[in-house]
Amino acid sequence: MKKTRAETDFSHRRISRRAALLGGAQLLFIGGLAARMRFLQVDQADQFRLLAEENRINVRLIPPSRGEVFDRNGVRLAQNAPSYRIVIVREDAGDSDVVLERLSKIVALDAETLERTKQELKRSPSFLPVTIAEDVSWDDISRVSVNAPALPGVTPEVGLSRIYPQGSDFAHVLGYVGPVSDYDLEKIDDPEPVLRIPRFQIGKVGVETKLEPLLRGKAGAKRVEVNAAGRVMRELDRVEGTPGSDLQLTVDANLQGYVQARLAEESASAVVIDCDNGDVVACSSAPTYDPNLFVRGISVKDYNMLTGNKYRPLASKTVQGLYPPGSTFKMMTAMAALEAGLIGPDETVYCPGHLTVSGRRFHCWKRAGHGWVDLQTSLKRSCDVYYYDLAVKIGIEKISAMAKRFGLGVKHDVPMSAVAQGLAPTMDWKASTYGQNWRVGDTVNVSIGQGFMLSSPMQLAIMTARLATGRAVEPRLIKSVDGVETPERGGESMGMNENNLRKMRRAMNAVVNDRRGTAYGSRIIDDTMRMAGKTGTSQVRNITAAERRAGVIRNEDLPWERRDHALFVNFAPVEKPKYAVAVVVEHGGGGSKAAAPIARDITLQALAGGAPPLEAYPAKDRERIEAQQEKLQAMQPQAAFSGRDQA
Repeated sequence: MKKTRAETDFSHRRISRRAALLGGAQLLFIGGLAARMRFLQVDQADQFRLLAEENRINVRLIPPSRGEVFDRNGVRLAQNAPSYRIVIVREDAGDSDVVLERLSKIVALDAETLERTKQELKRSPSFLPVTIAEDVSWDDISRVSVNAPALPGVTPEVGLSRIYPQGSDFAHVLGYVGPVSDYDLEKIDDPEPVLRIPRFQIGKVGVETKLEPLLRGKAGAKRVEVNAAGRVMRELDRVEGTPGSDLQLTVDANLQGYVQARLAEESASAVVIDCDNGDVVACSSAPTYDPNLFVRGISVKDYNMLTGNKYRPLASKTVQGLYPPGSTFKMMTAMAALEAGLIGPDETVYCPGHLTVSGRRFHCWKRAGHGWVDLQTSLKRSCDVYYYDLAVKIGIEKISAMAKRFGLGVKHDVPMSAVAQGLAPTMDWKASTYGQNWRVGDTVNVSIGQGFMLSSPMQLAIMTARLATGRAVEPRLIKSVDGVETPERGGESMGMNENNLRKMRRAMNAVVNDRRGTAYGSRIIDDTMRMAGKTGTSQVRNITAAERRAGVIRNEDLPWERRDHALFVNFAPVEKPKYAVAVVVEHGGGGSKAAAPIARDITLQALAGGAPPLEAYPAKDRERIEAQQEKLQAMQPQAAFSGRDQA
C-alpha cells in the first residue's frame, strides 16, 4: 500500500530526530573521551611520569662519612678506612631467599650470616639496602660482579669502617661504634632514615655516643637506573651528604699511652688535669680492651672473657668508679674548719691512737698514736684522730658543703659514658635514703673519707686542681670541633681565703717532701718539678674489735677483693702548679706504697713531655726506674701522627 505524503514526512522527521540524538550522543562520548585523554596526558602528566620513573629509577641513601677524632697534637685516635661489602635490596631481588642461596655458592657465607640477613630483610623497608657481608676480599667482589645477572638486587660496594689506631689506649675515653640495634632506635623519638639502614654504625659508649649527632653527619642520596631484573645499570645523579664533624680531644696520646702502660698490671685508674685551663690530658683505666673488636660485632668468646674478668676491663673507672676517698679527703675536712674559723694552724690535738665519740672508739691507723699534732703535722703523717676531733666541732653539713665546692659529690660535664655523681652525704640524704637519723659517728667516718663518702678519680683530680689554684677548675675533654676551639674551663676564683689555701698547700708539700711525710719515698728531687700531694687508704671491710685485739690482718694476707684501696692525689710543680693528678689502685693496699709511686711517675712524664731525666728521681731508685722506663717504652704503641697541622 502506497504511503501518503503526510506519512512519509512524519517518518522522515522521526528518523532525523533519532539521527540527531545518536549524533549528539556520539559527540558527547567523543568529547568526554577527548577531555579524559587531555586530563591524563596533560593535567596528570607529571604524576604518571613520576610513576614511570619509579619503575626504573631507585633513590638510595648515601651514609655520611663519620667525623674523625684526634688528640691534642693531631694524632689520629678514630678514623675511617675503606672496606668492601656486599648488600642486597629486597624490592630489586624478587625472591631474596633464592638470591641468597645463589650468592652463598659464590661467596663463603655461613648459616648464621644468612639467617641474620634474612631477618634484617624482613624487618627493614624493602627499598633499604641490607648488608650481607662486610670487609670482604677483592676476589669476592669480582665474583659477585661477574655473576651479577644471576644475583638481582645484590650489589658490591665500597664503604667506610671505623678503626681505632691507638688500640686499647683510648677505649674508655672514645668508646666504640657498632651496628644500630632496635634498642638504640627505641631511645630516639624520630630516628633519621639513615639509622634504619641495617648494620649502620653509631656510637655505643664514650665520646662516640655522647657526641654522636656531631660525629654522624647527614646522609646524602643517589638516583640509580635499574633494569627489569632489578640490576643497577647506571647512576643518574648524586647529592652528597654532610660529613660528621672532626673532634680534637684535650688528651695527649703519648702521655695516655705511658699512663696506660704504667697501670697495665693493676686494676687502677689515673686522671691528669691541666690546672691552667681544665684540660684532661690523660684519663686512663686499667685493664683495658681493644675497641676494634666491637666495631663489627664482638664474638661471644671474647665478650665473655671481658665480662668475666674480676678487674672489670669494660668499666671506665676514672668516671664510673666510686671509692671512699680515704685520707685524700682530709683536706676537705680541714678546709671546712679553717673557713669556719674553728681552728688555727698552730692549734694541736693529742692523738693516743683513738678517740671515743658517743661511747664508740674510733681508731687511728697508727695504733700507738701520733701524740700532739697540728694541722700540717696531721696531714703530713695522716693522723686520723686530728680529723675526728675536727668533725665533732664542725658537723657534717659544713664538711659536705666544702666537699661540693671542691667538686666532690657533683656530676661534672664530661662527654663519657655513665659519669657518676659520687656522694657528699648530709643529714637529709640519710633520712631520705635510709629513713634514719644522722649520727655523730657518721660525721667522724666521713671526716677521713670513709663511711658514706664516695668519689671518682676524676672528682679527686678536680678537687686537687682547685686546691692548687683556688679556682673552680672544670674538666674539658673536647679541645675543638672542626677546628673551632671550645672555651677553656680554668674557672673563676672560688672565693676561698687564700691564707687557708696556702696552709693546705704547705701541708701537702710536707706530705711528699718532709722526711716524716707519708709519701716521702715517692718525692721528686728536681726542684723545678717538685710535687705536693696526699696519700689515702680506704677500707672495704670492717675491722672487728676481736681482730684489733689479735692483730689486724695485713692486706697482703687477705684475698684481693678484701684489701684496701690505695689512693694518691698531687699537683706539681709546687710553686706554680701545672698538673693535678689522681691515682686509685683498687685493692692495692696502702696509698704510699701502691698509688704514690705511679702518680709520681705520671707527673714527671707530664711535666717533662716524655721520659723524664733520671736525676729527677731519688738516687736509690734510679737504676730501677731506668729499667722500668725501658720496659714501659716497649709496651707503648708508637703514635701515628696525621698529615694535618698540629694544634
